[in-house]
Amino acid sequence: MIAPQLRQQFADAFKCSPLIVRAPGRINLIGEHTDYNEGFVLPASINLASHVAVARRNDGRITLYSLEFNERVEADIDQLKPHNRWTDYVLGVVDQLLKRGYLLGGFNLMLTSDIPIGAGLSSSAAVECAVALALDKLFDLNIDKLELALIAQHAEHQFTGTMCGIMDQFASLFGRKDHVVKLDCRSLEHQHLPFNFPGIEIVLFDTGVKHTLASSEYNTRRKECAEGVSMIGKRYPQVSSLRDATAAMVDECIPIDSVIYNRCRYVVEENERLLAACDDLKNGDIFAFGKKMFQTHSGLSNLYEVSCPELDLLVEKVKDMPGVLGARMMGGGFGGCTINLVNSLNSETVINNTSAAYREAMGKALSIYRVWLSDGASVLV
Repeated sequence: MIAPQLRQQFADAFKCSPLIVRAPGRINLIGEHTDYNEGFVLPASINLASHVAVARRNDGRITLYSLEFNERVEADIDQLKPHNRWTDYVLGVVDQLLKRGYLLGGFNLMLTSDIPIGAGLSSSAAVECAVALALDKLFDLNIDKLELALIAQHAEHQFTGTMCGIMDQFASLFGRKDHVVKLDCRSLEHQHLPFNFPGIEIVLFDTGVKHTLASSEYNTRRKECAEGVSMIGKRYPQVSSLRDATAAMVDECIPIDSVIYNRCRYVVEENERLLAACDDLKNGDIFAFGKKMFQTHSGLSNLYEVSCPELDLLVEKVKDMPGVLGARMMGGGFGGCTINLVNSLNSETVINNTSAAYREAMGKALSIYRVWLSDGASVLV
């Protein structure tokens, strides 16, 4: 149990009793690179989470302590600035609250997290959401969850320079145990869909790599999608994003042998695939859902070209293994994790065989995370 230990450590360090908040990391079952094209995503909050303990001070000072980094940092609430380190995810939220006119005072905060950093499970969003909810409760701000998600997102934009979509923060705050969140990234309307299949595990294989291509190629993909929208829009002015486009429009308006065609074709197909996958969940058909995950990976690898040899190897190795229903790369690409739906009866064999194959091919160990779907951010009594 993290909370009791955190409570005691906070009391030992700051000589008072804290408020404790938990905010989870997230996975995304299907719907990748659709968020910035105003499409749909299907994330879920997971059991791995960030916890913060907070208490008010009587001055304008902020004292932060990270248990993982064993580091204590102090700041003045009137002189906040980024430092390109873990504190930015905390102070960025404070900065956003102040810019929105909320009244804050000084506080002490202790942070701990069991979300692996760099695995694509949104460890940063979990910290931001935990801090946002904690300060909301600590200072009686009465902010609704959607605004908390936007505050956390904008904190990352302005304090770390990462122009992330809303999915990560939304999933951390709005997640529900044994459910996925069907999120419309244009309207922010959402729906919880049951995802509870006894005997089916969610297993993540972490490549342990993050290729330097990731950030530059992400920006390139956004530009390529925008160029495709411009080409379609000349004939169909109602198309303001790829969310509005159909496969027929892509075929008609963009040269089929072009890179822009491949990018747009993937995004349009992925939106259609996600909506069909939601129907699979409503029908309780996890096998059909899993097949769509393999299709998504093929599109991400061949059309969107954001995979890498390590990710492709992991998906290729499991696709014919008994008990594997679906697998794909998850996240921005060029490293990170694959997400796999695995029959519990086969999970140990799948994990052992995949780990051995990865070590033989790549010369390094494979990190494995078995996750399950949890509730979103909450205050812990």
